Amino acid sequence: MKKIKKRGAVYGVIALLLCAAVYLNWSYVDAPDELLAAGETNTDSTSTSAEGEEDYFAASRLSREQARDEAVSTLRELSESEEADQAAKDEAAAQISALADDSVTEANIESLIRAKGYADAVVMIGDSSVNVVVAPPDGGLQATDVTVIKDIVVSETGVTAGQVKIVEAE
Repeated sequence: MKKIKKRGAVYGVIALLLCAAVYLNWSYVDAPDELLAAGETNTDSTSTSAEGEEDYFAASRLSREQARDEAVSTLRELSESEEADQAAKDEAAAQISALADDSVTEANIESLIRAKGYADAVVMIGDSSVNVVVAPPDGGLQATDVTVIKDIVVSETGVTAGQVKIVEAE
């Protein structure tokens, strides 16, 4: 009975930490105005806007990686713990592997989006969705742009088009 309670507690901690990492990751995507606000006060709006977008994308990537590194660190501690049972260790190792796969897939998608001519993009893969923040081309994102980006995401991840959310960085 103690073993079952201990296993449940371990799984609960893993789930809580992963949820926290995902929340922190997505919370930075919802705040582009805060990151761009300092750059918009400059009189040269073209260079300031471009610099603000670059700062936003760099900050988003950094926060995504920090949240993921924190989750991996916690999972690694669990997988190396002598108190955890083998099932918990196996689950932690599987989650570490999944996080690593997501990192590679996100980087691939970002590269493919840039290869299609977009200035920059940040991709965040969640449990049941993929969020993409893209630097819009001149004139903003059009339906054809959304289709191109969704096609890239769907082909690289296997999710359905309905699970892909594309946001234009402002």
